[in-house]
Amino acid sequence: CYDKYLRKSLEEAAEASGHDSSWGIPPNNAGSYNSKPQDTKFFCYGGDYNRPRGCFFLNWYSQCLIDHGDRVLAMADLALEGAALAAKLSGMHWWDETVSHGVERTAGFCDGYDPIASMLKKRETALNFTCVKPEGFVWQVLKAAWSSCVIVASENALPCYDRRGYRKILEVAKPRNEPYGRCISSFTYRGLNQTLLEQHNLTEFALFVKKMHGTLSSSISI
Repeated sequence: CYDKYLRKSLEEAAEASGHDSSWGIPPNNAGSYNSKPQDTKFFCYGGDYNRPRGCFFLNWYSQCLIDHGDRVLAMADLALEGAALAAKLSGMHWWDETVSHGVERTAGFCDGYDPIASMLKKRETALNFTCVKPEGFVWQVLKAAWSSCVIVASENALPCYDRRGYRKILEVAKPRNEPYGRCISSFTYRGLNQTLLEQHNLTEFALFVKKMHGTLSSSISI
């Protein structure tokens, strides 16, 4: 948020909200890419992220990104003349169990995933989500999307050739505890290579595909 146009936007937002000029300056104590939350004054326990000025900045930042996504999807729909659209959401789950959720907030996911899901619903855009763990984090994203009636697609982020990995994908794609029977609409397997084509790996992959087209994710345990 050090782009001059974003800085101007932040200053205008602070002024419009009746705050003094200091609220129009982004925080300088949030650390860097590799900082741990507890090592920064912004994302540590009881840090600035949870104070009025910090909350104001994070809400403004998140809304800027959501508005940008809304504009991009509007232009894409216009250019592609009604083609089905999907937006990929990164699984920013590092430090998910910390109170501040610093990684998610740094990525612009400030107030859960409901605002993003609402924007996608407005543009009739599917959500492509690659993350399959941790379970609580994944369920939070799926619940937000499905509550807004947004179609969810998925893909594997890392290579997967064994039954344990496929079972984890199945548990996310077809959750047994989903009260309305909702599931992932489609799945893209990434990793077609010579390793996958080895006979034992190809056999496991074929079983995985059959289970994805079946009705019970638990039956993968055979």
